[in-house]
Amino acid sequence: MIKLSRFAVEESIRCPRCFVLAYKHKIRLPMIPFTLNLALDELVKNEFDYYRLEAKPHPIFLENNINAIPFSHAKMNDWRNNFRGAYFTDEQKGFTFGGAIDDIWEKPDSQLIIADTKGTAKEKFDWNQISQTPWGKSYQRQLEMYQWTFRNLGYDVAQEGYLLYYNARKKEQMFNQKMKFDFHLVRLEGDDSWVESAILRAKEYLEQKNIPEASCDCEKCNYLKQRWLLSREEAVIN
Repeated sequence: MIKLSRFAVEESIRCPRCFVLAYKHKIRLPMIPFTLNLALDELVKNEFDYYRLEAKPHPIFLENNINAIPFSHAKMNDWRNNFRGAYFTDEQKGFTFGGAIDDIWEKPDSQLIIADTKGTAKEKFDWNQISQTPWGKSYQRQLEMYQWTFRNLGYDVAQEGYLLYYNARKKEQMFNQKMKFDFHLVRLEGDDSWVESAILRAKEYLEQKNIPEASCDCEKCNYLKQRWLLSREEAVIN
């Protein structure tokens, strides 16, 4: 049984070679923790938990005509915990897959909406532009992977998902130990039809003997390739 996180499958999509090196051979570059982003996530969760306990819609829902309330469930804290998360196991196909969600909202008909929090600090926020970047595309896939997970856990999951996007203001005259944000709610229509094949492909990468080819646009692999070529040139000169 192979356990794969949402982040692991995302990495297998971006670059199969980096994925195998990281998850099979434990060779990876150290990751810098995004502590400010983690703090933002925690603050947003706390705010939604207030309305969850009250069983009332968050003001964001009222402002955007979203007929839902924050979903209340005994496993919510586990599902949102990076070390536990929400995972589905397919015994027949030999994998466990899932990850830690940010939030879930519930419609009156019990259908669930998956939501994720994002933070940035851009001069001008333009989702149409962000959505065309590798990171923007990964946000769409992230929601769809979570939708797939909860559908397979037996929940009725809505096609729509939401990004709660907080864009920090960098041009404020005074800081006063307070960071201000502009809020953007991004609605995305999900299609999780590709998710299982991506999980199985990632599983296959880990099970095969050969290390797969690098992605042509992988920054890490291209950096290492150029460094190796430069080292060869220097060795020939010397």
